[in-house]
Amino acid sequence: MKKLKIVQIGIGHDHAPAAFRSMQKQTDIFELVGWAPVGDEADRPIMDVYKSAPRLSPEEALNIPGLDAVCIETDDWNLTEWALKAVERDLPVEMDKPGTPDHGEFEQLCREAHRRNVPLQVGYMYRHNPFIRQLINDVCAGELGTLHAVEAHMDCIHTPEKRQWLDHFPGGMLYYLGCYLIDLVVQLQGVPQEIIPMSVCSKLDGVTSLDIGMAAMRYENGLSFVKTSANEMGGFLRRQLVVCGTKKTVELRPLEEDCVGGLQLTRRRICSPPGWNDGVYDASEAFDRYDGMFAFFAKMARGVAVNPYTLAYEEQLHRIILAACGVEIDYKKEFIL
Repeated sequence: MKKLKIVQIGIGHDHAPAAFRSMQKQTDIFELVGWAPVGDEADRPIMDVYKSAPRLSPEEALNIPGLDAVCIETDDWNLTEWALKAVERDLPVEMDKPGTPDHGEFEQLCREAHRRNVPLQVGYMYRHNPFIRQLINDVCAGELGTLHAVEAHMDCIHTPEKRQWLDHFPGGMLYYLGCYLIDLVVQLQGVPQEIIPMSVCSKLDGVTSLDIGMAAMRYENGLSFVKTSANEMGGFLRRQLVVCGTKKTVELRPLEEDCVGGLQLTRRRICSPPGWNDGVYDASEAFDRYDGMFAFFAKMARGVAVNPYTLAYEEQLHRIILAACGVEIDYKKEFIL
C-alpha cells in the first residue's frame, strides 16, 4: 500500500509535537515530508521532534508535488484559516480542535469541504479512546438505559503565564480544553435544551482570564456538566467521564493515565444493580492517544473510510461550544449544507 504523503503546517498548538511524533512513528502509513511554522511560530524554539525533518514555508508545504494530505497544528486562532487553504487545494485535512473562535470562518470551512468532497477530521482525541468508543456504542445500544446525567472533568495545573494566555478565547479554559468534554456530552445525549455558561476567573496570581471553565447542559431527563480548571493540583489524574443511566453507571477515571513508553491507559468502573455496591473495575490496554486518530485519518484520506462525524455535526458542535463559553449564538438550528 502506498504511504500517505503528508506535511504538518504549524507548530503552535500544544499538541503539535505529539501529532508530528505519531505520524513520524507510523512509518507503514505515512510519508511525513516536513513541517512548516506559521507567522511568529518561526521565531520560537524548535522542539527536538522536528529537527530531523525538512523545514518549509507554509506555501512550500501546500505545493509539494504529490502531496496527499495536510495536518494543521498552528496556534489555535489560525487553525481554520490554514485548514481552508488546504481544502481549497482539495487536500484532505486533519486539524486540531476546536477550530477558530470565529464561527463564520469555521462554517465556511465546513461548507467548502462539503462542496469539494474533501475529508476533514477535527482532532478530538478522546473520540478514539477505546473505552470511550465502547461506552458510546453501549449507550447507543441502550445498555445503560435512559441517561440522566453526564459529568465530565478535564483539569490540570498551568503556570500563570499559560492561564493568562487563555484570554485569547471566549470562555477561556472551557474553550481550550472543555471542548473535548462538550463533544462527549453531545455524542452521548445530543443537543441540550439549555446551556448555562458558568466559567469564572480564579484571580490567582493576578490572572484575569477565565481559567476555571464550567457549563451546565439541561436535558429532558436531567442535568449534565463539564468542568475544566487550570489551577488544580493532581487534576490530570482526576480527569473523568461519568455517565449515569437507569440501568448502570459507567465511570472512566482517569480518562488517561500515563504509563510506560509514553502511552496512556484508561481505568473504568461499572456500577449495576443491586444498589450500594462498589462496582466492577478494569483498565484498558496501553495505547497512544494520537495513533488511532491519525491512522483513521489516513483511511479517510485514501477514501476507504467515511468520517463518522459529519460536517453538519462538527459545525453544530462548534456552535454549542461557543454557547457554553458565553457567546450569543443560536446553537439549536439545523445546519444545511
